Amino acid sequence: MPGFKGLAVPGPSNMPFQVRQAMDVALEDHRAPDFPDFTLPLLADLKKVFQTETGQVFIFPGSGTGGWESAISNTLSSGDKVLASVFGQFSHLWVDLCQRFGLSVDVVEAAWGTGVPLDAYEARLAADKNHKIKAVLVCHNETATGVTSDVAGVRRILDNLGHPALLFVDGVSSIASIDFRMEEWGVDVAVSGSQKGFMLPTGLAIVGVSQKAIEAKKTSTLPKCFFDYEDMIKANAGGYFPYTPAVTLLRGLRASVDMLLGEGLGNVFARHHRLAEGVRKAVAAWNLQNCAQEPKWYSDTVTAVLVPQGFDANDVIQTAYHQFDLSLGAGLSQVAGKVFRIGHLGWMNELMILQALGGVEMAMHSVGVPFEPGAGVGAAVRHFSETRASDRIAAE
Repeated sequence: MPGFKGLAVPGPSNMPFQVRQAMDVALEDHRAPDFPDFTLPLLADLKKVFQTETGQVFIFPGSGTGGWESAISNTLSSGDKVLASVFGQFSHLWVDLCQRFGLSVDVVEAAWGTGVPLDAYEARLAADKNHKIKAVLVCHNETATGVTSDVAGVRRILDNLGHPALLFVDGVSSIASIDFRMEEWGVDVAVSGSQKGFMLPTGLAIVGVSQKAIEAKKTSTLPKCFFDYEDMIKANAGGYFPYTPAVTLLRGLRASVDMLLGEGLGNVFARHHRLAEGVRKAVAAWNLQNCAQEPKWYSDTVTAVLVPQGFDANDVIQTAYHQFDLSLGAGLSQVAGKVFRIGHLGWMNELMILQALGGVEMAMHSVGVPFEPGAGVGAAVRHFSETRASDRIAAE
């Protein structure tokens, strides 16, 4: 079919032309004498994206899962107790990783469509008088259900209780898209990936690490090699890496970071919220439900839409792809067949959102989902017309 294919999944996200052009270079020597002139400013600017001054940002070849593994292996020991909650596929997978590493995971099960249960976390941490819990895990943005959790709220609980546990955050689908404040929120390890808010191909695990987490490595006994923070610290100090880095992706990352900082992080977050609101208004106009159960859980990077009973969300997804060249995210695990997901993160604007919503409407109409054609697109048009993209803060 002629024309562009629509990409409205929650990762990989759309890649800007500037990023593609930055990676269209000849391969280069990663041990060249002038290589640090490129890498050291990049590492410094990544700290601005994570909003940390005292932490360090490491770049590993890999994905967000590799970032999870780095957090665990560099700071904990076999048998250590960690507190986590499961309310979606990706929070579940992080727990699974911890269990494979021999950690004792205190799992709080929460309804899919909700987020980190602060009351339950507070109760578990308050009862932990001997501080057996060594780390607390938070999935900031659960991509499977389109739910964002309150990281700052977890930090307040830890501080109010005087609990020394490390705070680990999965920010794969939030960092560089949704407000994330590593320093202010006292996050010890923040995990992201290149294929979402950073607008790159999959292939980089971008991990922010606090000095407290670096110190914890001294007592950690879990095996580590590829993701060893100490090796990375030593090599990065001179602008190099302990093994061959993905230099082509790093060139793209440089362009991505320039775009993010040039727009201003506050503007990036405001843009994502405005676009997400347009999607949510469309869902309401279709008389469908958001998988996120309350507005406080709504994600500004992905919306999971519940199809009416008697319909299979996979029919909508398949029709959108095969008939209209639009990729939507599928439901995973407990919500498989129940939701389709619209990604609205990264390099996105109003026209791209309206394209995705139009494709969803054509697919739903084709499979017989009852709604008024044009209702969702019209609701988004009204929202975008009545709010102004120019109402942004000054670039930072």
